[in-house]
Amino acid sequence: MNGIIGKKVGMTSVFDETGANIACTVIEAQPNVVTQIKSADGADGYDALQISYGSAKEKNTSNALVGHYEKAKTTPKRKSLELRDSSIEAELGDEVKVEDVFVVGDKVSAVGITKGKGFQGVVKRHGFRGVGDATHGQHNRGRAPGSIGAASYPAKVMKGMRMAGRMGGTRVKIKNLRVVKLFPEQNLIVIKGAVPGHKGSLVLIEK
Repeated sequence: MNGIIGKKVGMTSVFDETGANIACTVIEAQPNVVTQIKSADGADGYDALQISYGSAKEKNTSNALVGHYEKAKTTPKRKSLELRDSSIEAELGDEVKVEDVFVVGDKVSAVGITKGKGFQGVVKRHGFRGVGDATHGQHNRGRAPGSIGAASYPAKVMKGMRMAGRMGGTRVKIKNLRVVKLFPEQNLIVIKGAVPGHKGSLVLIEK
């Protein structure tokens, strides 16, 4: 097993062996349930394991998903994700706990949805400096994007131009994080560094 779904609790700090204060993120990873197993020899054509986290009300779950979870002899779940791995040995309905996947010192990646920040300008979204030379006739242009294209040729704005627009709310993967502490009794993982998403959001922690 190489990953687990958890909920971002928030951030804290711990002292390492050298006495340095390290900013950390706390992830609550309740036992995940194996809800589907795919194999390269079967109809799926690849090896993968589906794990599911949390609980959902049956009335808010489609009949197809209710039947899917019943095959694993479990109740409807809040979130399901696939882990690609050819060396997986698991059975339907198995529980995956924090201590089964990670040990202190493991290098991990965190996958989550970043905080949505709404419609933002180029200064916040792309780090533009704006037009700062106020002595040359500039008026209220401090955070303006400036020129965005040529005139008669190519007579259009090129695709990929950095402009104002919706910021955040995208799926992001942060690599090279490190497991600092594990609390198996509370199903908690303490990870060095920041993890994408707001408090209470679901994240995938994988090796």
